[in-house]
Amino acid sequence: MVADGRPRRGDVYLVGLDPTKGREIRKTRPCLVVSPDELNDHLTTTIVAPMTTGGHAYPFRVKCRFQNKSGFIVLDQLRTVDSARLVKRLGSVSPQALSTAMDKLREMFAA
Repeated sequence: MVADGRPRRGDVYLVGLDPTKGREIRKTRPCLVVSPDELNDHLTTTIVAPMTTGGHAYPFRVKCRFQNKSGFIVLDQLRTVDSARLVKRLGSVSPQALSTAMDKLREMFAA
């Protein structure tokens, strides 16, 4: 676990995603925490969505601005990661970006 506390939904952490396989997003990169806080409080794993400044605007990628850079929250590449992969907290996304991401996740997983 990182020194500054438990991750919260909406936080952005630098996350070590390697090793990967195939077309999975690689490297250490910013990721948005999408798991609920109750889960984050009780488990040592966190569900994250990688963020990228490249790529294309697909239906399940949310445009956002973070640290003065435009990019996407890549909801089609969700990962559950151990807290050991969380390098450091970088900040949080805007309430609007988080709301849009959560709406898209509900859409993706609706029955």
